Amino acid sequence: MPVYEFLCRVCNRIYSFHAFAVDTAKIPTCPKCHAADLRRVPSRFGVTASPKTGGGEEADGQGMDDPRIEREMMRFAAELENMDENDPRQMAAAVRRMTEIAGEPVTPAMEEMIRRLEAGEDPEEVEEELGEALEEEMGGEGGAYPGAPPERDSGLYPM
Repeated sequence: MPVYEFLCRVCNRIYSFHAFAVDTAKIPTCPKCHAADLRRVPSRFGVTASPKTGGGEEADGQGMDDPRIEREMMRFAAELENMDENDPRQMAAAVRRMTEIAGEPVTPAMEEMIRRLEAGEDPEEVEEELGEALEEEMGGEGGAYPGAPPERDSGLYPM
């Protein structure tokens, strides 16, 4: 189950797309602005901080190159195959697991979103109410300034 990454030049954001089969020819549309001319970019694999230590290096000094992190991401990707994307509780669990594996901090708006999904609230309503706060915490639309490097979206979208 491959994950492909594409840059939306309109949003200046890199999105990850989950595919159920290897298909290097398919180009998805942007999940935010629906632009159709996304460009495939090289995927990165690693994290900037360890969830256990909070630093960039594990005790064994492997840090971002740690094969344990890659194995966890592959296990997580396999788990996503069986996820019911219409179940808000499963969505919340997936977001929590992804941030745990990546060692990413959970921002206040993200925590509120996860809490509400865990309570079974409608994901579209939660996004409508918290979308602007989440966007602000992620640095705003299109980067912090003109010409800014693209930001990576934290979602995983179907291809």
